[in-house]
Amino acid sequence: MFDVIAEQAKPRPLRTLVAAGAALLISLPLAACSAEDTLVIHSENGDHSFKVEVVDTPETRAKGLMYVQELADDAGMLFDFKESRPVSFWMMNTYIPLDMLFIEADGTVLNIHSNARPHDRTSIPSDGPVQYVLEIPGGVATKLGIEAGDTVEHERIAQ
Repeated sequence: MFDVIAEQAKPRPLRTLVAAGAALLISLPLAACSAEDTLVIHSENGDHSFKVEVVDTPETRAKGLMYVQELADDAGMLFDFKESRPVSFWMMNTYIPLDMLFIEADGTVLNIHSNARPHDRTSIPSDGPVQYVLEIPGGVATKLGIEAGDTVEHERIAQ
């Protein structure tokens, strides 16, 4: 009898590990679908969804998409400057062409720079104060019919 009780009292690391793994697997799809990484552009010809990475510190904004070798047509990077101001970008150390959508605090696309050239040091400015910039693969904005005046929906953008 003592042996049975002692056996039941022993910890079961494998069972604990399996339970923890199951809990992690269940939570992964929820984390992958957070509103923070989903952005929608509402244009005249429909809604266009993108999976985005948000960068909002001076360090992460400075790096941006530098050194990235490829980017899916439905992927991008959302730069949050946390205040409205004129901004300017360049393509130094960027290996792929990009469309840059300059977005006002209310989510309105102010202007678009299409197909920025890789490694080009020419300044690419906003046409006025913006709080956000969305970088997507070069040519995608034209392909989807996205234009200045369209609206952007994202968890960070107040509408």
